[in-house]
Amino acid sequence: MNPDIIKRLRRAQGHLGTVVGMVETGRDVPDVVQQLQAVEKALEKVKELLIFDHIEHHLFDHGQAATPEMRRTIDGLKALTKYL
Repeated sequence: MNPDIIKRLRRAQGHLGTVVGMVETGRDVPDVVQQLQAVEKALEKVKELLIFDHIEHHLFDHGQAATPEMRRTIDGLKALTKYL
């Protein structure tokens, strides 16, 4: 598993904990919504990384080195994820 995924999940978890605390203490809605945006962005990045890892590890044999053509194909698939 990509260690960056765990790091980003923990970051999202921290942001979400902050949101819970903000709601519990009655913070202003604009402040809460801004923090929720941080949670959403962190989770979007995790989703992207998970998809990238899947592409890298499951579309091709683990022992097979990617040729330049395969690398371009992988990069093209990764580029498509921005539409998810």
